Formats: sequence, structure tokens, C-alpha cells
Amino acid sequence: MAKQFLNKDVENCVEQSLIGYTLAHQDMLHKIKDYNAIVYRGHRKDKVAIVIGGGSGHEPLFPGYVGPGLADAACCGNICASPNPELIYETAKAVDQGKGVLFIYGCYAGDNLNFDMGEEICRKNGIQTAHVRVWDDCTSAPKERISDRRGIAGDVFTFKVAGGAADAGLPLEEVLRITEKARDHINSIGVATYPATLPGNTEPTFTMAEDEMEYGMGLHGEPGIERTKFTTADVIVDRMYSELKKEMNLGAGEEISVMINGLGSTSILEQNIVYYNLHKRLEEDGLKVHDAEIGSYCTCMAMGGFSITIMRMDEELKKYFDMPCYTPFFAKGSVSSSAASFKDTEETEEEASEEISDENVKIERSAPGILTRLSAEDARNMLMYVAGKVISNKPYLTKVDSAIGDGDHGIGMAGGMQKARRKLLTMKGETNVYKVFEEAGEQMLMSMGGASGVIFGSLFLAGADGATPQMELQPSDFADMEQKSLEAIQKRGGAHVGDKTMVDALAPAVDAMNAHRNDSFLNMIRAGEEGARQGMEHTKNYIAKFGRAKSLMERAIGHQDAGATSVYIIFRSMREYIENTMNEEVLS
Repeated sequence: MAKQFLNKDVENCVEQSLIGYTLAHQDMLHKIKDYNAIVYRGHRKDKVAIVIGGGSGHEPLFPGYVGPGLADAACCGNICASPNPELIYETAKAVDQGKGVLFIYGCYAGDNLNFDMGEEICRKNGIQTAHVRVWDDCTSAPKERISDRRGIAGDVFTFKVAGGAADAGLPLEEVLRITEKARDHINSIGVATYPATLPGNTEPTFTMAEDEMEYGMGLHGEPGIERTKFTTADVIVDRMYSELKKEMNLGAGEEISVMINGLGSTSILEQNIVYYNLHKRLEEDGLKVHDAEIGSYCTCMAMGGFSITIMRMDEELKKYFDMPCYTPFFAKGSVSSSAASFKDTEETEEEASEEISDENVKIERSAPGILTRLSAEDARNMLMYVAGKVISNKPYLTKVDSAIGDGDHGIGMAGGMQKARRKLLTMKGETNVYKVFEEAGEQMLMSMGGASGVIFGSLFLAGADGATPQMELQPSDFADMEQKSLEAIQKRGGAHVGDKTMVDALAPAVDAMNAHRNDSFLNMIRAGEEGARQGMEHTKNYIAKFGRAKSLMERAIGHQDAGATSVYIIFRSMREYIENTMNEEVLS
């Protein structure tokens, strides 16, 4: 495992990183207070605003592309997890000039869900929006399923063209059209030689022998198209260029722009050699290079390898691509306005927030023994207990997710539960039991990011939202609430039983609760727990239909789904609270 320079409070590493970055460039950038988002101080006035974003851990993507000629702001999710809807909305609100906001982000399930919800919030609050999902990784899905492809280093060229179009004063519809055109002229392919290890994790995102490499592997360790023995740069570049040439049908006389992108630990010397080999092939094929960029633009911690991005140029795209821009990581031409003139001397960067202490969380119950009803105060304490159990199981969830995902599920769940628990601590005395569930779900939805934030936030929020206030829940009330949540989750995410998602555990849990809705609270929750456990076990037999594991196909068989595992932990924890058998046991 690569050594990482982190502070003890690893959970706040994204916030600390952004504060450090903005402090170093405070004449030009500032961080939005209480949110992991940064804004260019001289952002566009009376023009379309460009907001980019996605998971952190890929620096300089996304914060490194906020500045004149590029993005007005970036919203940054947790490590390898999308930003949540609240963060997306607050970022857009900070730069909206009444001309609309264009969101640009990589095409991943979590980003798609959260940005969709963020746009809904924006539109409800009078902000006109549009979005472009970047899907340049041509090996991640066939052409007929292009919208399933991932976004990688092609994001940067897309940002550049979008920034130029916005600076030209074009309306939102035109900025959108030109940005989509740029996106559709870009293709990338990567090769990986060494895994990344996410902050707070002890295991890498994938394993690979010292003498191996993999063509087409994704930024998060998603499987590529071929794992083979490591070889020389010229052979590797020939293979990658052949894939791009075939994908793009490149021909003599065409003009292109090229990016050689190091994935984190590949040196500039090596990247230059990659371009040396690629340029020879381009010359042989009669292709004209309009622009070439070499460096680390889109990384994954200390991941070994590189990617090649090619953008087919025409006169319209060159016009906006060649317009000046500047950030500490990417610059073109000369930007006339001085960044120093945008400094707000009254605004200071805040300190990173501290993690909530378990010593401050005291779990209480309204009565000894087994609970027969669930009051608002019991619901509050139960959910705080659930949060603590999920947080304690973060290493286990990380281990489960690392087998077929990118290992960030435990981090995301723990972070969301921290925020939920912090909110619940302030709700002592609340009498509406539905309000307790609603607030907990909303905190998860707005803080977790990734697909998990939308889905697990809905686990409590959707069922409680709009319900008639009640002081306590009977078993049938709780069953109805979770039935409503299940329906909302399936409508939002589109998953069904057998797709290897959290629905595989939640659906049988809800079915079991409905079957026991007229029993005692304990019997109903115990049945729900058993349904969730069986559903979790059954995911080992399924091929993933959603998320990063879907590209594994049959290789995902034998591994349980991390989301389904979290559902089981939640139901198990609720049963322990109601039964009065609370404990500190964690799964392994």
C-alpha cells in the first residue's frame, strides 16, 4: 500500500484539501462556507455559469479547473463519490447570474442521480439548468450503449470548450450544444499498472501482479478489456492508439488535439516517452496535431498508468478551445484580468470541521425490555444507534465493496451516518416521529454523495416525507413507511430484485414486514431483518446491473453487494434497539 500524508481525522481529508488549495490561491479562489465547493472570485457576470464536479481523489479534477476561461465553480464529493444534491445546488446558486447554469460531470450512476436531483432543486428555486455527461472512455461500453460509458480525462477538454463558449456570451442552449459537440468528439483509453488506495482504507482498489498491466481499466479500478504482461511503452501506445483510431475512424488530413494524462504515480519523463511514441504514429497516419497536453490532469491517488485522449477538431471547436484560460493546473493564452482584483478581504477560509465524538452520543430507551411501540424519542435514539453501528462497520463495508467496486461505500455510509447522527443529537424533544426519520434521511441524502446518498437517504426520507404527524408508530405504520420508501427508491434508481443492489435486501425485508404488520414490533422487525439477510446473501448469485460492478459481468458472482449489506446492518441494528440487545459487535 502506498504511504499517504493524511491527518488523523481522515474523514475530513477532502475539506482539508480544498481549504489548503484555496488558501494557496486565495487571490483567485474561495471555498463556500460549510460546503466542499470552490468558486472563482471573478466568475462570469451576466453570462452562463459553468459548474463542474464529481468525486474527490482525482485531483486536479475537479477543483483544479476553476478559473478564468474554464469553470466558475466546482462541487467536490467525498473520495470517489459524487457530490450530494444540496452541495450541487449551493454551488450553482453561488455563481448563477440569471443566464442559466451548465453542469458538466463524468457519467457515473452516483453523479447522474445526484446532479439530476440537484437540477430539480435549482429549477424549483428559479435557476435555469442544463447538463453534459462526459463519456469519453471508449472501452467501458460499446458504441450502441455510449451513455453507459465512463468519463475520464476527456472531462478537461470538455471543460475548456464549455468555458470558451460561455465567455463568448452565448445563451445556455448554444453553450450546451457546443459542449455536447465537444464531448462527442472526444475519446480516451487508459492503461493501469498499479492500484490506488483510498484515504482511510487499508486495501487497494484492485490487485495486480508486479509484471501485469490492464488495458481499458477505469479510474476506480473498473475492469478493462485485457489484462496482460507488462511490456515496453511503444508496444503499449501502439495498442492504445489502435483502439482509438478504430473507435474514431481517424483518417489522414484530420486535425486533432491530444492529452497524455498520468493517473497519479506515472512520471513526466514516462509521459513524455508515451507522447514521443504516439506522435510517431500520428505522423505516419497523416494526422495533424492542433494541441498536445502532457501531465497529470485526472488521477486516482497514486494509481500507476496513464490515459490517452484524442479530440477531433473543427473550426467551431478550435474557436472555443483556443480561447484563453488559467488555473494553477491548466492554462492557455493570456488572461487579461488580474486575479488579485477579485480578492474579498473580508472573507476568510474556515477551519475543517471535526468529527463528532462517540462520547457525546448517549443511546437511551423509553422503557426497559422489548419496545412495543416507537415514539419519536425512541426513533431518534434508535437511528443514532443505527448510525453508530454503520460507522463501526465501515471497515467491513469497505472490504465488501472493494471486492467488486471501488471501496468507497463504507466511507460514504459512515460519513452520511455521521451527519445524520449530528442532526439527531439536536432533535431531543421532537414529538413527530416522522420528522425524526425525515431529518435523518435528508442528512444522508444531502451529505453522502454517490448513488448511495440518494438511495439510502430515501430509505427514511421518502417514506416519512409528507406523512401526517404522529407521536408514535405502530408496526403497520412502520411497514407502510418502508413500503413507500422502497417504491421511491425503485422509481429513482430503476433497480429490481436480482440486479445486485440494495433493493435485493430491502424488497424482501419490506415484504416480510408487510407479512407481519399485525404482529408485535419485534416480530415484524425481526422478520424484516431476516428478509434483508437472505436478500444480501442472494446477491452473491447475481450479475450486477448497476454501478461500477456491472462491467464485471459473471466475475461479480460470488461477491455480495455492499449496498445490500448496509441494508442488513440497518435492519439488524433496529432489531437490536427494539429488543434491547444493543452491542458493539461488528461484522468481519
